[in-house]
Amino acid sequence: MGKVSESIRHPRPPPSGTRCGWIITGAVLSALILLAAFPPLSPGPDLSSAFSSAEPFVSHLEQLKENDSPYGIFPQADDPFRFLPCTPTTLPPPLDDSIAEQTWASRFDPNPDHWSWGVPREQENGTAGGSSYAGRGIFMCGYLDVPLDYTNKSDSRIARLAVTKFQVSGLARVGEPTNSSAGRKTERTIVIEPGGPGGSGTSYAWRAAENVTARFSDSQFDVLGWDPRGVNASIPAIACFPHDASRDHWSLLTSLHYAVSGSPRDQLEVADAMNAAVMRACWEKHGDLGRFLGTGLVARDLEQIRIALGEDELTGYLVSYGTGIGQTYANLFPDSVGRVILDGTEYVRDHRLRGGFGWTALDNATDAWHDGFLGECVNAGPEYCALAKPKDGKPVTLPDLVARMDALMSSLADRPIPAYLSSSGPSLVTYSAVVDNIYGALYNARSWPALAQALFELENGNSTLAASLLEISAWFYDPETPCSPTPIPSSDLELGNLVICADGYDAPGPDDLDWWLSLWGNMTTKNWIAGNSRFYGSLPCRHFLQYWPEPVGVYRGDLNHTLKHPVLLIAETYDPATPLRNGRRLLQEMGKNARLIAHHGYGHSSRDMSNCTETIARAYILNGTLPDAQETSCYADEKPYLYGVEKKVAAMTLGKPEDPVEAWRAHLAEMSFLDPQLRPAV
Repeated sequence: MGKVSESIRHPRPPPSGTRCGWIITGAVLSALILLAAFPPLSPGPDLSSAFSSAEPFVSHLEQLKENDSPYGIFPQADDPFRFLPCTPTTLPPPLDDSIAEQTWASRFDPNPDHWSWGVPREQENGTAGGSSYAGRGIFMCGYLDVPLDYTNKSDSRIARLAVTKFQVSGLARVGEPTNSSAGRKTERTIVIEPGGPGGSGTSYAWRAAENVTARFSDSQFDVLGWDPRGVNASIPAIACFPHDASRDHWSLLTSLHYAVSGSPRDQLEVADAMNAAVMRACWEKHGDLGRFLGTGLVARDLEQIRIALGEDELTGYLVSYGTGIGQTYANLFPDSVGRVILDGTEYVRDHRLRGGFGWTALDNATDAWHDGFLGECVNAGPEYCALAKPKDGKPVTLPDLVARMDALMSSLADRPIPAYLSSSGPSLVTYSAVVDNIYGALYNARSWPALAQALFELENGNSTLAASLLEISAWFYDPETPCSPTPIPSSDLELGNLVICADGYDAPGPDDLDWWLSLWGNMTTKNWIAGNSRFYGSLPCRHFLQYWPEPVGVYRGDLNHTLKHPVLLIAETYDPATPLRNGRRLLQEMGKNARLIAHHGYGHSSRDMSNCTETIARAYILNGTLPDAQETSCYADEKPYLYGVEKKVAAMTLGKPEDPVEAWRAHLAEMSFLDPQLRPAV
């Protein structure tokens, strides 16, 4: 849950070995980081000329014989996902392609050196058959066509869902003994979804699939991520601006925070007018597609994925907004629920309320700032947190640090701080940008040292580092990106708004600007860190019904259906987006159909690792076992600012202190797929 999205498709090789495929990251920055670190590989041979509209699919196999792969030919017969080994060309064919199957098959590259292999694992008997890829998992790219409207069989339109699977067994070579495990599908497939609305499951698979299977199944189960309808590489993708630069331009007017609005009412009028324009643009560009994007239809798509996998029950790890998909799925298809973990739990009943996506998520952010970002800084001390450096020869206390940061934020609200960067020229460090970046940092405690350093320098009159961090997180458009004859498509940011609005389309209560103005004031009073971002995420719904009065497939039932297997909920004490209260309310309604881990740590979802949480989750995915108690408390193994201290000390000894700008880039890359709507103001 949150905000950041961008629509760049590009290959992403792994740190070792070849990896490429489709990714639409959450910020231009993230794409540039990955592209700089892992430049695109040369694509395989262009086989599209082998086909004409009249040729049968079998001709594809004939054409490939001369360039046959040692692993056979893909896609394999009767594969509902049409999986190909991932390369830079394996993007789903457009919906208007009359020979989509042939077009897709032509994208098979027979050279395994071009494929996206997993990180090598040690083999007991060396590499089989002299292959450097033996024992390595592989990333497979495919797509699945699903009905656009499950409720109307006369509507023949489809959505084409992009899918990426990490196959832990790799691939079997032609002629390999039949008793070999290579290339075999695993007993279960862990289906993953990172959040949003608008989070890319294929991006999540590239980034996390190897970790997910190691974490929850000791690398025994395959992992599959998909882009929900309207997102990333799925078709149609929902973008309502033709260029990201246009969105950036208008965001200057529409993202100002309550505390720095000379007239909050005037600011609300501007933001509301722009939202009206955006909703019209979405209608002009996408017509009635806004009716078919809600969570109820996404849950039905998930059931089609389970069926295509050929598994009797769903195994899943669904995070943040993904838990909303999971809750809806479980109650639409209770007999299909297998071992499903919902981590960073929403409570989907909240999203049926006007503005509920925003105001029901405000519990924990200020506590995470006070107890976590500031409190753990003092606990860690000046060696690890710049803000803990003594002032006037006196050690820093938490009350002192709170007062200092209150003073800094107050001064920023009164007047932005000027800055200069050689990369972009004159700049301003503004209240709105700093607060939104604080909120984003609370999702990921590993970003805190970099932010603490920036705030410490800003407090002491040096704005360069703060401006650098804000600049690389502020824009979807990057003016340094070279011009291209095939321009990068605009990001799909508006998709998240359309999902939120569809899910709450029939919310009761007033919908006039006076009510929204009161809500804005109340939200920012309750939570000065998250209140503005969450408010702006819900405000566009004022104009949704003008264009899409009857969303399709919206689920309004209870959440207590008897499930085939209980699900495992994980809710975090200091989660800034999905409060622990969510998990407890959901557990109360689900009763015996769920167990809850109260994960005591910082950040969004259980990223603040706990051996206790990991042990329970692994036993559940591998064996189906759950604690007897309805709620179990687990505690993070390490504290913020002290993660991997020994490694950091060793690096500094070698003269390689951590670069806060690079650490911030890594943080933004992490957030880009997890929270497609958490985007800083400027």
